[in-house]
Amino acid sequence: MSQNPDDNKQTDARADDVFRRAYLHPKYWLTWLGIGLTFFPSLLPYRWILHLGRWLGRIIYRVAGDRVHIARVNLEKCFPQWSQDEQEVLLKNNFESVGIGIMEVTMAWWWPSDRLENLVSYQGLETLEYDDGTILMVMHFTTIELAGRLITQRHSVDATYREHGNPVFEYVQRRLRHRFDPGSQLLSRRDVRGMLRSLKSGRIVWYSPDQDYGIKNGLYVPFFGIPAATITGTSRLAKAGRAKVIPMTVTRLADAKGYQVQLHCALEGIPSGDDYQDALQINQFVEQRVREHPEQYMWLHRRFKNRPPGEADFYRG
Repeated sequence: MSQNPDDNKQTDARADDVFRRAYLHPKYWLTWLGIGLTFFPSLLPYRWILHLGRWLGRIIYRVAGDRVHIARVNLEKCFPQWSQDEQEVLLKNNFESVGIGIMEVTMAWWWPSDRLENLVSYQGLETLEYDDGTILMVMHFTTIELAGRLITQRHSVDATYREHGNPVFEYVQRRLRHRFDPGSQLLSRRDVRGMLRSLKSGRIVWYSPDQDYGIKNGLYVPFFGIPAATITGTSRLAKAGRAKVIPMTVTRLADAKGYQVQLHCALEGIPSGDDYQDALQINQFVEQRVREHPEQYMWLHRRFKNRPPGEADFYRG
């Protein structure tokens, strides 16, 4: 999400929640059918959902050549000390995790709260007991969609998100997210004013700064020892919103044991007044968490898309 403080476009958080007759147009029938079909996998036992997700991930690995190439390059750059065989094993495991993450969307959308409760444990929830605003820093692990549902089992969260171009899908995803967190605001990823309003009113705002959103509002900061375009919006929002930055990780446990939601201690010293040092601290924290469970990180995104002047494109070819 590119967070540009100069882009003060406001979003009516409820404007897209109203059903419109135009959504019944035949051009949207396939969208409705696809959304309806997501309900049926959610009826399966959890172990079956995991198996189906792994199977789906293996298919994606075989057919999504561009994404496989991107993920392979990322692993080569971030784990150069690993052999090619070790990197390939991690790559295949990662795509299985991607497939499971897709299946977890059906859980996030359709599972009742009591069914989820049987699979999740929480640590560090006390860090969110804070009267002022909180930036909930969520990293792009394959559990990210389910992470949003799991944290709202305990706290209401105002989420920043990327709008979908299909108005029916946009309507449905907003309705489903509000279903389990009716007091929340869904904010456009460009709605900086909305984020600041939420923070200044003491709300928790979801924020994910760990992808390459360009260099216009960022700096080149090391990530796995490689200069990576890193947005500086986290520390600027923390300063303007007088907010703490509290990271959250959601880890998928082995042997179908469910999930661990970990609320970490607030990142110390942010904002420090030095955008580079703040971004470096964030990248170092993200890297530490990724090293703990590298197979669950979203390596299929072009984290090193933008390069410093004179450096070649990592992903070309």
